[in-house]
Parts: sequence; C-alpha cells; structure tokens
Amino acid sequence: MGTSGWRYGPWRGKFYPKGLPQRRELEYLSRRFNSAELNGSFYSLQRPERYRTWFAETPERFLFAVKGGRFITHMKQLRDVHTPLANFFASGVLALEHKLGPFLWQLPPRLAFDADRLTTFFEHLPRTTGKAADLAKHHDDKLKGEAHASAGKSRSLRHALEVRHPSFATKEAVDLLRKHKIGLVVADSAGLWPQLEDVTADFVYVRLHGDEELYASGYSDQALKEWAEKVRAWHERGLDVYVYFDNDMKVKAPGDAEKLAELLGVDNDP
Repeated sequence: MGTSGWRYGPWRGKFYPKGLPQRRELEYLSRRFNSAELNGSFYSLQRPERYRTWFAETPERFLFAVKGGRFITHMKQLRDVHTPLANFFASGVLALEHKLGPFLWQLPPRLAFDADRLTTFFEHLPRTTGKAADLAKHHDDKLKGEAHASAGKSRSLRHALEVRHPSFATKEAVDLLRKHKIGLVVADSAGLWPQLEDVTADFVYVRLHGDEELYASGYSDQALKEWAEKVRAWHERGLDVYVYFDNDMKVKAPGDAEKLAELLGVDNDP
C-alpha cells in the first residue's frame, strides 16, 4: 500500500519535512509505506542507473509497481509493440530485482475493448524475469544509454490493466483478462470512468484517484472504511492486494494511504 509516485512539489513542507532534499524523498516515503507506484516510466524510458538508485534507496521489503510506457498504451494503442516492449524491459526495470512488483498498463479513455488487439498484446507480455530479459535483447537504438537485460533470480511477473472505456464492462472483456491472468484494475475515478471490481487474476490492483474530484479530493473516513472492507474481503480470499492513492494534487494521497493502512492493520514500515 502506498502512493502513485512520490515527487510532487506541493508535498514538500507538508508530507515531506521542510528542508528535506529532493533526492531523499523516495528514501523518506519508503519508510512510511511498504510500496509505491513508479509512474515516471509512463512518461519516458528511464535508465538502468535510476532503477538501481531506487533499489538502493529503499528498504529490503519495499515493493515497486511499475507503470508501462504511454508510447505503448496511448500512442501505439497496443499495436505493433514488440520493439517498444523490448525497449521498456531493457530500460532497467529488471534492476529492481526482488522489489519489482506488478506492471500497470493504463489505457486511454478512447481505447475501446478489442479482443484481438488485447489478445495479441497479452501474448507479448513476459510472465517471468527470464522472458522479460529475452525480450529486452530485441531493443533498438531508441533506448537511452545501456540496456539492462539480466534476469537475475528467476521470478514470475504480474500485469494489471486499467481500462477507461465503458465497453470493457462486459463478460467477454472480463473473461479475456481472466483467461490471460491479467489483473483488472479497480479504479475509483470520482465516477468519470468505469469502476469494475471483477477479479481476473490471483491479485487485485486498486487505484484511488479521488473520492469526489479526480486527483484532488481526499477520502472521507466512511469511504476509507468501505475500501478497507473491500480490501479485507479480497485478502481473505487469498488474493494479494496492491493499493495506490493517486489523489496527489492537494497532498491527500499520503494521509489517505496511512489512514487506510491503519484501518487494515497493515504495517507500512518496511
């Protein structure tokens, strides 16, 4: 449980202590939460040295969820993505080693359900670190700097899909994700996009974008209690649950994450 991202100007002096150097913000956050969603990878390919630094700055049991690149999801719209996926996996994500959690693939609101397109995309996604390293070797010269194509210790990989088009609210879409063991993201977006809660894998991935105003409003005590009940029910079913607050604009995400963790009795100290 944690927040989506950690480098936000308005958090400084409010969540982050006044005077804390920017370079130590992840270090500070990782002592308050046991996970964070890494979203810089959505905007551009990162470099292996950055992932190595993030690994070194966080406690042993800290976990990163990694957001897939928008070049793949928004520009290519999941078509012809073999090389872009190779670049993404060669950019250093495997350097997170055992701190590497699920991958998040966020679709744009305009992208409707297309079974063939999704099936092809799902079949390209590596399900182990070894497969990811093999795919990384097919990168091209758009990769920044060196490639990181070492699998390290063999581990399985999880993938979650956040959908924003109403056409995904169908049995066909849910069945397709379940067939490929892709987690369907439970996204609370203040009613803007579909909030689907079908379990399609052995884990649940939750993104909380704002209770009443997207990215801005905090969650009331009652709303947090309701989310705690849902998370507890999923966990009691034997599912791993990842929860990230994305209501960062008014510095609501850290406090909401701490309150939900307290309600659930989650030890957020890694």
